[in-house]
Amino acid sequence: MYEGSFHRLTDRMFRESPWPSAEAIAPYVDNDHVFCLLYREMWFRHLYARLSPTARQRVESWDNYCSLFGVVLHGVVNMQLPNQWLWDMVDEFVYQFQSYCQYRAKLKNRTDDELQLLRQYDQAWNVYGVLNYLQALVEKSTIIQILEREKEGLEQFTATDGYDYEGGSNVLKMLGYYSMIGLLRVHCLLGDYHSGLKCLAPIDISQQGVYTIVIGSHISTIYHYGFASLMLRRYVDAIREFNKILLYILKYKQYHQKSPQYDQILKKNEQMYALLAICLSLCPQTKLIEENVSSQLKEKYNDKMTKMQRYDDEAYAVYDELFSYACPKFITPAAPVLDEPLTNYNQDAYRLQLKLFLYEVKQQQLLSGVRSFLKLYSTISIGKLAQYMEVDESTLRTILMTYKHKMHAVDSKGNITSNADVDFYINEDIIHVVESKTTKRYGDYFLRQILKFEEMIGELDRVKLD
Repeated sequence: MYEGSFHRLTDRMFRESPWPSAEAIAPYVDNDHVFCLLYREMWFRHLYARLSPTARQRVESWDNYCSLFGVVLHGVVNMQLPNQWLWDMVDEFVYQFQSYCQYRAKLKNRTDDELQLLRQYDQAWNVYGVLNYLQALVEKSTIIQILEREKEGLEQFTATDGYDYEGGSNVLKMLGYYSMIGLLRVHCLLGDYHSGLKCLAPIDISQQGVYTIVIGSHISTIYHYGFASLMLRRYVDAIREFNKILLYILKYKQYHQKSPQYDQILKKNEQMYALLAICLSLCPQTKLIEENVSSQLKEKYNDKMTKMQRYDDEAYAVYDELFSYACPKFITPAAPVLDEPLTNYNQDAYRLQLKLFLYEVKQQQLLSGVRSFLKLYSTISIGKLAQYMEVDESTLRTILMTYKHKMHAVDSKGNITSNADVDFYINEDIIHVVESKTTKRYGDYFLRQILKFEEMIGELDRVKLD
């Protein structure tokens, strides 16, 4: 009913109006406190999706989440809820926090009543409150320990999709699990990518996991993981994960056409292609990309990627455009200063992240030139390369050092890893180029041919001979 009837009823009867209030339906459910909290959570979610919440309703939604999470954290919850609902709950909680931060950062043209509300409820959607609830759900659910025990074969969390088939409840466990993804998203919105990836670390995204069951959770996890990796210069990690999820969406998109999340899936899909184009322009590891994803990427961004390789003003404009289109809606978490004159500062956090990103691009400006020369030689003297690049030798040494620095990143375990497709070392003023060997994937080719032949044999079998 949650995934089907609720959306059908909404479309039929409440397309442009809110659902009946919790007070109106309470007598029909014996005034059940937890039922009313869950109903109000869906009521506010529908309000945000279809209508436009008032300042007071935003605060009331916060209060409802506080009560609901309070029951889960401190009460005895003995029910099971669909994973889809529990994911939507965490996802909406973070979305409404983001929405409130954007709302209160637009102070121009606010009425006196709205300003009075902001003063009165200055603790609503407080960043510490949001982080504390998500963290408390992770800790109280002991989900990190459950995932650790699962690795040792002592738990059946992934095998049962997080549900409890022995009469227990999945609510706290799954809310804790999804809260790790929620924390990653909040930290990305705040521009703290290290903390975000740290929060996600207990989930092994190189494996199928419970996060992949709900498409929204799968896409949100990889989108934010990939974006954080891009900002931390872990380009190879980002490319690898974007490639996997984009291939998955390409294969299974049609199964989600009737899903209420379908538009969101398509939007994130487009944004991830833009982020992949950025990653590959800064770190051309095309061998990590599957054929189907590669052809989609070429279709969408071939011209722009060619421009981005050039590192002139036009290239910056393309980096700016793709980053602005694909980045999360960054927020300023601090409460507003409600003194005159009132200004809008909702774009400040985004402008800062864009500036930092373009600064990184600028630092890598000369690297594509070095890369293209190094691909032509197995050995070349520093003097000769400096001549080709029209710089003096000391400048070239600086560029080579920059290349080494920018093509290495620190991974989540603190190890230094290389993103370079071309590496080199210098011995007595001679640059020796080490071309990374591409591992040829014969398996994919043979699998495709086998499937093709099986189809042909199937068709031939169906042909009736006279």
